[in-house]
Amino acid sequence: MRVRDILLAAAVVASPAAAQEAAAPPPPAPPGEWRSIAPENLLIIDTSRGQILVEMAPALAPGHVERIRLLASRGFYDNLSWHRVIDWFMAQTGDPLGTGDGQSWYPDLKAEFTFRRGPDMAFTPVSAPAGSLRGFVGSVPVETQPDALMAGTPDRKVHGWGVYCHGVAGMARDEGVDTANSQFFLMRQPYPSLDKRYTVWGRVVVGLDVVRALKASDTPDGVVPDPDRMIRVRVAADLPEGDRPAVAVINTASPTFQALAERARQARGADFSICDIDLPVRITPATTGPISPTP
Repeated sequence: MRVRDILLAAAVVASPAAAQEAAAPPPPAPPGEWRSIAPENLLIIDTSRGQILVEMAPALAPGHVERIRLLASRGFYDNLSWHRVIDWFMAQTGDPLGTGDGQSWYPDLKAEFTFRRGPDMAFTPVSAPAGSLRGFVGSVPVETQPDALMAGTPDRKVHGWGVYCHGVAGMARDEGVDTANSQFFLMRQPYPSLDKRYTVWGRVVVGLDVVRALKASDTPDGVVPDPDRMIRVRVAADLPEGDRPAVAVINTASPTFQALAERARQARGADFSICDIDLPVRITPATTGPISPTP
């Protein structure tokens, strides 16, 4: 065989590998350390005790998040009281009557105690109790069925539900399942008996200290005399840019978060709970500052 033929043969043999190498996609970029909260999912609650920022979770409870956005845009929550506050439990508000019996003029909501999780939903597991997974969807702690069950369901999804850790935002309701309307509560401490009984729609990312500072009742019913109030409640997207903070939460897909979760597991051992993980937050305050408390 002539030298020219040998070179041609070598080129033919090498070309498939070269083509494959050229076509191989670049390795994915490592996940960023921080995840910015979209303005449409950031609820700003200015209270007589300070500011609370809640990341809303439409992936878990789209109907309830839509209602919160609507009422906030109408100014419905402005100047309403934290009428029921129980220490080591939760703080409740959203009643225009201030008695626990009031609600908005909109129809009651269909319960969203659980949600469907598919492979396209961003979810970071941190523990695996028997028959389930616990982890985070955004900033909200959740429990969900394992991924392996997706193959056997018609929609290729599995059930998930919010876990009532401290800071979690839940929707209050009457005895009936589909009776949530405008009242909501923020958890001062974990309370797992609420799981799958009340809709989870978000979590406090800034201001848990404010939630815990709200005036609490000294009676079992939680009714607060001369209660603290919400001064103004708005979705960040509804405010001018200068009036809204920019908030970023640790990305649960990042190595930084994985190391944080591992330290929590090591520290707690057999007593470890997803509620032991606090997500670091970075905040750039609004240039105009929060609404000042009323004197």
